[in-house]
Formats: sequence, structure tokens, C-alpha cells
Amino acid sequence: MPSSEHEPSRFAFGENWKAFLGSLDEPRIEQAQRSLKERLGCASLSGQRFLDLGSGSGLFSLAAHRLGAEVVSIDYDEGCVACTRELKKRFGKSESQWVCHQGSALDREWIESFGTFDAVYSWGVLHHTGNMSEAIAIAADRTKHHGQYFIAIYNDQGGASRRWLGIKRTYHRLPSWGRPAFVAGVAGMYESKFALARLLQGQNPLPFQDWKAKRRDRGMSVWHDWVDWVGGLPFEVATPERIIVPLKQRGFVLENLKTVGNGWGCNEYVFRRVD
Repeated sequence: MPSSEHEPSRFAFGENWKAFLGSLDEPRIEQAQRSLKERLGCASLSGQRFLDLGSGSGLFSLAAHRLGAEVVSIDYDEGCVACTRELKKRFGKSESQWVCHQGSALDREWIESFGTFDAVYSWGVLHHTGNMSEAIAIAADRTKHHGQYFIAIYNDQGGASRRWLGIKRTYHRLPSWGRPAFVAGVAGMYESKFALARLLQGQNPLPFQDWKAKRRDRGMSVWHDWVDWVGGLPFEVATPERIIVPLKQRGFVLENLKTVGNGWGCNEYVFRRVD
């Protein structure tokens, strides 16, 4: 479901991440480090080059930096680059071991200029470029032989994904002052549906455990996550087969897969390049 060239606007992810930085604390940074180690199956990234393509807040660039990697952080959004640089300023241990750049994941020649990496990481980003398949291919080509490629891509829910595209387009048609109320309305509707589903399954209907888990997993507050989700354009989705098969043809094997089943959100893939 490629985004149309006539999309009303591109979501300002950086503005959302700037608001998030005020609540960033040490436990969230430590959880990001644990998440990387778990997904990549390593205890350290010492001596490795790590590409964070679509760095957002910079949280996972920081996590890789603390794990010993030489980090290159790239984001299209100037606000996201500013957030990443702020985290580097606050927590970075070595100027030369962590560099930040503003640019497009679709600029193949420019991306190639950074060389290859032991780990290429792009969580929830490449489906926002406007050409997801090309962005995935460009990032894959930056992975060294025997290196790891960790991406997270929105799950294709069929009709539900098309409805979400409509919601996102509606958000961008609204004046800025009306958008928070729209996000609150959409979030309230879906949180109510989730609560009812939990109740029917004999579970506690209150969402606090889910919210706590989300904070632990990605470090983003519930409100910032909803704004990101409702407003995020461009927007594409993919089934696992659509991601796995082309990368297998490019010489990658799947090492780790975490899906959301038939639900919404991102499927996570960790590949290793073996060609």
C-alpha cells in the first residue's frame, strides 16, 4: 500500500520525540540496551559499526553506543536529528564513536557513502519513507557479510490497515489545534475496545499493564505513542512473507521473528547476511 504522491503532509515525528525527551530516564535507556542485546543475541557491540537508520529520539543509538558500537545515526526529520544530537550531548562518551546526520533513507548514493555495518537497525521507520521496498533494499545493502539487519515494519491487516490510512489522512487534514482532540478520540475508542476484549477474556480490563509494557519495550509514553500512530504518514504495511522472501533472495537468512499475529503494530525481523 504505497503512499500517494498527493499525501496531505508528512508527519513531524521530531516534534513528538522532543516532547518525549523530557521524560527519558535511566531505566528506559537500560531497557533499550537489554532489548538490543536480546534481539541481536549478543552481550556487547564492542568493535562493531552500528547504523541507526531513522534514529527518532536517538534512544537506540544511545543504547548501541553504550554497548560499545561505533554508531552512525540518520534521520530524515530535522527534529529527530536534533533529539539524537541532544542525547549524544547528554550521554555520549566519545565524539568520534557516534555521529548524527540528516538525510533520506531513499538516497542510495548518500547512504552508500557511509560504508557497510555489522548491524543495521531500523525500527518502525522504513514504512514511513514513501517507498518501503526500495528503502528496505538500500538498508539491506549496507549490511556486512555475516552482519545483522534488524527492522520492524507495520503488519498488513488488510481492510483494517486501509481504515488506519484513512484515519491518518484525516488527522493531517485537520488544523493543528484540532489534532490533539482527534488523537484523544481515536485513542479512547480503541482503548475501550481493548478493555472490553480483556474483560470478555476474564482479564483485568484496565490498560495499565499494557502501557507499562510499552514503556519498557520502546521507551515511548502512551500519549506520544498514540500521536505517532494516528499521525504517521507516509504509511505502508507488509505481511511477513513480503519482507522475508525478497531479503532471502538478497542473501539473508531470518534469525529472529516477532510478529503481532493478526493485530496491528510492527512485526520485528532480525536477518543475517550470508551471501
